[in-house]
Amino acid sequence: MSAPVQENIASAADGISPSALCHIVLRTPTENYSKMVDFYLTFLGAHATHTHPRVTFLTYDYEHHRIAIVNYPDLKPLDTQAAGLAHIAFGFDTLTELATSFEQKKARGILPFWCVNHGMSTSMYYRDPDGNELELQVDNFETVTEAIEFMNGAKFEENPIGVDYDPEEFVRRVRSGEDEKRIKMRSDLVES
Repeated sequence: MSAPVQENIASAADGISPSALCHIVLRTPTENYSKMVDFYLTFLGAHATHTHPRVTFLTYDYEHHRIAIVNYPDLKPLDTQAAGLAHIAFGFDTLTELATSFEQKKARGILPFWCVNHGMSTSMYYRDPDGNELELQVDNFETVTEAIEFMNGAKFEENPIGVDYDPEEFVRRVRSGEDEKRIKMRSDLVES
């Protein structure tokens, strides 16, 4: 997925915006270190650019690393009831890529716990071995402007979360050649 052109650049008085979100670092307890590395290698189709008993750096694109997994002895388990990061999202360009990703992960025993069409994106949510939540998504609009317009509209105001969908039915629809625009439309917005 290529980076979209930034449509609105903040003035220096507002604070300069970064050009990219470059990587994330995940801490994991020693007993999960290998499982976490293996999970992200599989989940992202990544490869290791550096491996060490203390830290592994992974990438799936042009960056030297997108994910670093750090081995921390004696970490407490993830507390999902505490404030903090909710999930990390990764994007695909097409519904076919998302469907293929689902099938590949399913074949390896990795299943989403939630599939939802948010309106501006079609998404599948997973958990890694530590319980961190990951989103795989496809944007449903051609432009960021269209997505923002949808997010500021009445239908999104009524339901800002979205509508759940069955991933097997989603794959069937994609593989059948059904029009992508129709599949991307949230089911509560489709006119009969």
